[in-house]
Amino acid sequence: MPRGKKFTAEQIIGKLREAEVGLAQGKTVPEVVRKLGVTEQTYYRWKREYGGPRDGARGSRFAHQLGNGCRCASGRASLSS
Repeated sequence: MPRGKKFTAEQIIGKLREAEVGLAQGKTVPEVVRKLGVTEQTYYRWKREYGGPRDGARGSRFAHQLGNGCRCASGRASLSS
């Protein structure tokens, strides 16, 4: 039995942006996720994994998938632990 829809990273980011707009308009999370066609659990997992639209400063999984990666101040990736 299939486990549900598969979304690309770009689609997930779009849905997270839609959710932010709905929440900013005063809708509740259950209302927003119902409109998006996902569960609350999926919404919160996406938000944690991909970061919300305001999450650019911390670097998100989506940013890594796009090849931005983490950079230190010198512009070179830090490999030290």
